[in-house]
Amino acid sequence: MKRLWDISPPVSTASPVFPGDTPYRQQWKWSLMPGCPVNVSEITLSPHIGAHADAPLHYQNGAAAIGAVSLEPFLGPCRVIHAMDCGPLITTDHLAHAALNLPPRVLVRTAKHAAQHWWTDDFSAYAPQTIEWLAERGVMLIGLDTASIDPASSKTLDSHHTILRHDMRVLENLVLDDVPEGDYELIALPLALVQADASPVRAVLREL
Repeated sequence: MKRLWDISPPVSTASPVFPGDTPYRQQWKWSLMPGCPVNVSEITLSPHIGAHADAPLHYQNGAAAIGAVSLEPFLGPCRVIHAMDCGPLITTDHLAHAALNLPPRVLVRTAKHAAQHWWTDDFSAYAPQTIEWLAERGVMLIGLDTASIDPASSKTLDSHHTILRHDMRVLENLVLDDVPEGDYELIALPLALVQADASPVRAVLREL
């Protein structure tokens, strides 16, 4: 069998979220006991928790919710590029060494260890010019191992609006700690949430 890499962080009450966003909460509605044959829980969470796909609705009023976007960008050939310690922004210089014959999906590892259990404002994001450069090369989906493709302090979300102009998709909060640089098959399908601005995904890479 082909090897799989699970690139999704665990989701629990310990999962970090943007300050002010909704953390993961769970309570039991039904409990397995005499007279009740099942355990059933109720969960509350931000759709931006853990590995997730943003919808255009997240950064543009009236744009498509995540349940309306095509699944094609979230499934298929993908390249993982290491840009360790790239600083606040991923530039084309950090990706140029792996830019020959890019597949339509590019994931960038920026850190030795993804921030799975703690929040930090000090994470790497994409420079908008880098997204333009990737779009020119036919990339339809970008991703990275941090909370956002824009800096935490951004109020203009320039990188999000760049992917909006190019009708690109994005995956955030991936865990690429153990993934060698190279080409894979990406499988990271969002849920068909018809009104949501994002969806959690169970993102995996499969060897080609």
